[in-house]
Amino acid sequence: MKENLFGGDMKKILVIGAAGQIGSELVVELRNLYGTNNVIAADINTELNADILRAGIFEKVDILDEKKIVELMKQYRIDTVFNLVALLSAKGEDAPQLSWTINIGGLKNLLDICLDFDASLFTPSSIAAFGVNTPKENTPQNTIQRPSTIYGVTKVTGELLCDYYYLKYGLDTRGLRYPGIISNVTKPGGGTTDYAVQIFYDAIEKGHYSCFLKEDTQMDMMYMPDAINAAIRLMEADPLKLKHRNAFNVTAMQFTPKQLYVEIKKHLPDFVMDYEINPVKQAIADSWPNSLDDSCAREEWGWHPKYNMSEMTADMLKVLKARLKRI
Repeated sequence: MKENLFGGDMKKILVIGAAGQIGSELVVELRNLYGTNNVIAADINTELNADILRAGIFEKVDILDEKKIVELMKQYRIDTVFNLVALLSAKGEDAPQLSWTINIGGLKNLLDICLDFDASLFTPSSIAAFGVNTPKENTPQNTIQRPSTIYGVTKVTGELLCDYYYLKYGLDTRGLRYPGIISNVTKPGGGTTDYAVQIFYDAIEKGHYSCFLKEDTQMDMMYMPDAINAAIRLMEADPLKLKHRNAFNVTAMQFTPKQLYVEIKKHLPDFVMDYEINPVKQAIADSWPNSLDDSCAREEWGWHPKYNMSEMTADMLKVLKARLKRI
């Protein structure tokens, strides 16, 4: 077992939403760092990524079930919580009330529980927290947000709530504004940036992909290993050095569907892509920044990504070809 990066007692970590895209991979890395029995995976979904999660302790829990979460905090003596539960952008537009209930009701539960147990809380925000009036290029850490989706509204609300609990109660809350995240483990889950994951599966399995965004739609993106590293590094950062908390801009790469297509074709020359534009997802994508300024994250806790688009593409294809047995 390893101590945390600043020494002291071993962390006892609860990951809620552990079966999702980020959670399933974060749990593995946290267990590598802190020991398998010190990381408790929790999710309402007991089937998705079950093998990964049950490599250690797994608990079925609904983020809205305050009583059950309190029991877990006591049972495992939790001092750090990663809140990864959210209804994503495109799905949220189909069910705005459910999105608010899960994204904000669940967060409020965790804030109050963490306050009672003096536990640190990580809650990710998103590029979706920005809107059409936000500067599109090199979007500043502090700027107008005004999102046009319920998912974005919940993310801005979440940032403000977490800051409020830190400023009023001294609760250790921290977060990141993630761009689109590309994973080679978990398949797309309803996000607007998920084309950048599905394209790899279709390129390998079908040799063809129909993109739901226009070819010149530039968005900020990040490969999952960088996303996991960012969350862990932020939670290990010296709190005295943090001027911002909820939530830091982080970025790794920017590209359009056409640019990603061209990069994949370097590895799969016969790959073909066409376009079937989804108006709802296109409107969402158009409301988000093209690129983020992550200088605050770099200055305050040493953030630095490892993967650019070409490195991510090569690794995605290598991993998925082997898994799909299309070597």
